[in-house]
Amino acid sequence: MEYFVYILYSASLDVYYKDFSTDVNKRLEYHLDSQHKFTSQAKDWIIVYVQEFDEKKEALKEEKRLKKLNRKSIEKLIG
Repeated sequence: MEYFVYILYSASLDVYYKDFSTDVNKRLEYHLDSQHKFTSQAKDWIIVYVQEFDEKKEALKEEKRLKKLNRKSIEKLIG
C-alpha cells in the first residue's frame, strides 16, 4: 500500500493544510465536501504538494515534521 503526505492551499483563507492519506484525490473531495471541521471553512482547496511513502510509519513521521514548519518553510518546500 502507498501512503501520502500532502499539503492543500486555500486562497480564500490564505492558509496551508497538511495531512496524510492513502488516497489524496478522495481526501481532497472529502475536504471540498465540507466533511472536515477546519477545511469546511473554504471550497477552494487545491493540492500543492504530495510526497509518497511505502511505509505508513515514515509518512506519519513526515506529516508530523510538515505540521511544525512555518509558512516560509512550507512555501520553500512547494517551490
